Amino acid sequence: MVGLDDVIGKHITSGALPGAVALVAQGDRYEVAAAGLAHAGGTVPMAPDSIFRLASLTKMATAAALMMLVDDETLGLHDPVALWLPELAHPMVVRTPFSPIDDVVPAHRPITVFDLLSSQAGYGFASDFTLPAMQALFPVQPDGREPRRFLPADEWLAALARVPMLCQPGTAWLYDVCSMLQGILVARVSGQSLPDFLEERLFAPLGMGDTGFIAPAATRDRFTSYYRVGDTGLELADAPDGQWASPTPQPMGNGGLVGTAGDWLRFCRLLLADGVTEDGRRLLSDKAVRLMTTDHTTPRTREFADLFLEGQGWGFGGSVDIAPLQPWNIPGRYGWVGGTGTTAHITPATGAIGILLTQVGQHSPVPDPWMIDFWRYTAEFAA
Repeated sequence: MVGLDDVIGKHITSGALPGAVALVAQGDRYEVAAAGLAHAGGTVPMAPDSIFRLASLTKMATAAALMMLVDDETLGLHDPVALWLPELAHPMVVRTPFSPIDDVVPAHRPITVFDLLSSQAGYGFASDFTLPAMQALFPVQPDGREPRRFLPADEWLAALARVPMLCQPGTAWLYDVCSMLQGILVARVSGQSLPDFLEERLFAPLGMGDTGFIAPAATRDRFTSYYRVGDTGLELADAPDGQWASPTPQPMGNGGLVGTAGDWLRFCRLLLADGVTEDGRRLLSDKAVRLMTTDHTTPRTREFADLFLEGQGWGFGGSVDIAPLQPWNIPGRYGWVGGTGTTAHITPATGAIGILLTQVGQHSPVPDPWMIDFWRYTAEFAA
């Protein structure tokens, strides 16, 4: 019988991956596989507690943090974000998505907390990167796998406010930027840094001891290297003593976390349990979890950025499967993928959890073969 080791092992044997950690769970059933090496050409074996750059899996944790503040009634879903982000009090929008950046009109209404959580505030990436507003965004929002290229939060927000929005608030789902804004909003509303808030309210209560925005020296021996695919094969993009070795200019709510498969399993189990920890503590309301894992898009709002979604809508911080295009696209499956080669989903209908952490960055929104194989295995595991 094919097992999880076989699923990831063939991609390591082929040389596509130096190593990987994969985990599937359903109730009391649990399977984990750690194979290959932590560093290409090295001698350190991959282990279940190896630490990876989680990339855009971070978006789910950032959304959870903001929903905790909603649960606290510190802010409301329909509050204008300008109460805490005054830089966005008077945003301008290009007249049409195809207009030059100097052909702008005022936003027809304020940006709300819900707009940020659902990634429909008007800022973000569309499928067509040649649009003038997209070109203007790239210098402000560079590759999230290089966090030291970003400005500190206040400077970044000021720079973003000078870029016109691609769409009017609430009219289009656009990728990535809203998660950065969520992280800044958490910090300004709570009076704590995003790392401190997440540690106090989420990571410490769940026992996610290896999850954070840096990989400290004490864990450096478990921190994997990260690679990109080059013309001649895998090229080192970041070593353990590189971009995540110390605090970055901005703790990035869209993709700044590092962590382990075991830590992320605890977070996934929290969501499947409607916000209650295994020892009975409530960290999120059941309403908050339901909102996070419910699709808030329509065919029309998805059309400008459908490159990033295939048979999926978007909740808060992650995608929600809405069309059963493949066996693993079970309606209601919630999660996301990270540009460093990570993926994690929960499937409320079956109680399944699937987490795959690799060290090889994605070069397009099209999933890599090892992700597809892993998703298929997770669906079969839970069938």
